Amino acid sequence: VQLVESGGGLVQAGGSLRLSCAASGSTFSIYAMGWYRQAPGKQRELVAAVTSGGGSTDYADSVKGRFTISRENANNTMYLQMNSLRPEDTAVYYCNARWRRLGFEYADWGQGTQVTVSS
Repeated sequence: VQLVESGGGLVQAGGSLRLSCAASGSTFSIYAMGWYRQAPGKQRELVAAVTSGGGSTDYADSVKGRFTISRENANNTMYLQMNSLRPEDTAVYYCNARWRRLGFEYADWGQGTQVTVSS
């Protein structure tokens, strides 16, 4: 599975951004997708995740009520709507896809997109 993120950029605190992740390849095998982020000097952390049907979502406590994850299976794209952004949201955001084939599980990552929130 190949993943390409877009939509990052520079925004002032309180502003909004929408990230997109376009998946290609064996997309029919994907059972869950998620957004992770990594700030300088910190470990990569889960921001939000969604199941293949979009029926189940999960969020980090730090983004609950501000971020919304969604998925459009018709065009194999996942989104992260980020509102009320804070300087501490500054990080490289990565798209992740988990998929199965012949009894094995795999995980693929996108190249990342930079989100910078100024105070």
